[in-house]
Amino acid sequence: MSAPIVARYRLSRPALLAWLLRQEQQQAYSVMRLHFLAWLGCIGMPLYYLIWTTWFPQKFESLDLRVIGFVLCLPALLAPRKIKGNWLRVYEFVSVTYVMPFFFSFMFLMNHGSAVWGESLLVALIALFHFDWLFALASCALGALAACVLYVAVGDPDAMRSGLSAFPLALEQMPIYVFTIVIVSVTKVGRRVLAREKLSGMSQALAMVSHELRTPLISIAANVRGIGRAQAGQEAGVPEALGRIQFEVRHMNQMIDLFLLSASAMSQQLAPSERLSMSEMVEAVILRYPFANEEQRRLVDVVVRKDFAFLGREELGAVVLLNLLRNALKAVARAGKGKVRIIVDGARKRPRLLLMDSGCGIAARQLPYIFERFYSWPPNTGSGIGLALCKDIVHAWHGKIRCRSREKIYTVFALEFPPERRATMRNAGPPSALASSPRP
Repeated sequence: MSAPIVARYRLSRPALLAWLLRQEQQQAYSVMRLHFLAWLGCIGMPLYYLIWTTWFPQKFESLDLRVIGFVLCLPALLAPRKIKGNWLRVYEFVSVTYVMPFFFSFMFLMNHGSAVWGESLLVALIALFHFDWLFALASCALGALAACVLYVAVGDPDAMRSGLSAFPLALEQMPIYVFTIVIVSVTKVGRRVLAREKLSGMSQALAMVSHELRTPLISIAANVRGIGRAQAGQEAGVPEALGRIQFEVRHMNQMIDLFLLSASAMSQQLAPSERLSMSEMVEAVILRYPFANEEQRRLVDVVVRKDFAFLGREELGAVVLLNLLRNALKAVARAGKGKVRIIVDGARKRPRLLLMDSGCGIAARQLPYIFERFYSWPPNTGSGIGLALCKDIVHAWHGKIRCRSREKIYTVFALEFPPERRATMRNAGPPSALASSPRP
């Protein structure tokens, strides 16, 4: 690496490492792409020479040009990692320009614009413009110009004089080629936009995690300072500060568990595989939930009218209940009043779980959209995937999830499950793993 680049990044080692990693990744991608194209060139050049001379003879074919293309592809096939740095970029440009725009344009002209070579040139342009846009444009312009110069130099003079030149046909098909290039470019832009959206989603998730973990970290820092002051002369405050640090660390671990559960649930198969007890599931989730303090814990009341069994999956059931409980507690906190009540009601024909809060409620105009993916209200208060994921999970278990609410008064989520007589599975057992985390 040159001295100016090192000097520029001397004060920022992470930036230097990121730059080096990006360069290595780009080179690895270029080598892999060239290796793939080399296989196509080394196989396609001889194969299509046989096809166009034996089975479907064309007006013009050139073994010499195909041999040159074959030889150009060999280095990337035999020793792809030996070519590095600027030599790799030069080799990539020369080989791609020759094999794609130059060769196909020249063969198109020499075959008087035949349909076979017109379509072949179109395919070559589509492949070419999957490269970087400026790279592809420069390669296309240079290759086409070289093909035209060679055609004028070695083309059939009699055909040109008789008006059989392929230039008019090339101009006639030019709008089609331009349109194809535009479509390919727009598709690439769409993929980039999708990639940016994914990155934006990752950024939002990281921001949410950072927001949730920042407060306990600040509290830990404050308590550490408190311990320092206590050691200077106030020994009585040390046990209290240590207890608070332990609580905050446990809180952070439980929040991380919640995020990981939700993230893993999005990539799992949702089909039920276990017979679970609803009351045990609720108890385990209450033990696991990262309540901010004992006062918040007392806001939640659990009533078991009659326990029931349902078909589900232990970790996904935890995701559903944790998301609903978290939303309910946020609604109570936003309203500054209210409580949360969880009712296990297995006495009905279709057993159900009710989770209700007397917090801020949901406006009637927002209620129809709460289960839609990426919809959150108020805006920018969440990722908008929690309730959508809950709905997907419950529906995969042949259940139903509904919500009723009145703004500023209450919200009730009702989860209905198939009758217990249908809940028979090979795998059975209580959700003991959920209760592994200690109660905060």
